Amino acid sequence: MLGGEGLTESTRYAILNANYLRAKLEQHYPILYVGDEGMVAHEMILDCRDFKRSAGVDVSDIAKRLMDYGFHAPTVSFPVAETLMVEPTESESMAELDRFVEAMVGIRQEIAALERGESDKADNLLKNAPHTSEEVCGNDWTHPYTREQAAFPVAVNRDWKYWPGVSRVDNAYGDRNLICTCPPIEEYATVEA
Repeated sequence: MLGGEGLTESTRYAILNANYLRAKLEQHYPILYVGDEGMVAHEMILDCRDFKRSAGVDVSDIAKRLMDYGFHAPTVSFPVAETLMVEPTESESMAELDRFVEAMVGIRQEIAALERGESDKADNLLKNAPHTSEEVCGNDWTHPYTREQAAFPVAVNRDWKYWPGVSRVDNAYGDRNLICTCPPIEEYATVEA
């Protein structure tokens, strides 16, 4: 529907957005598949592999923590294991790109605190993410970090907050043990009759 010229312009913006993120994040994360001139294509791949060794953090911890910052995680472990493939579209605003940068820099600082031994390796913001409203507002709080750090990692979260519906799940268990929340098949048969 955009036509050749419109599609070309959209592609330019997508590439521009990806390279804006690259320029903002390359001092915090290694970037894979950078061209000879230091640029990426319409996608940027953040290399998170060393965080497992340095801080005990894997890419799924980062992906789940992004929910606390108000983002659905980008593609995880594709095309390279333990990476995040970020593909900002041509329609992302500068404010949204900057909000994503702030989240990723904040998460990198949380990883750095683990690397320096300032945060508990097992009970920390990343390993317990995402944090639900029920957990944050509940009576019991046993974590060594504050509720505020869990739920409002950046200022924008105070004005606009996405609350995950569930806390951390075991991905491998969930993949092997599907639970259908649909009504039993017999109910569908009864409705048709």
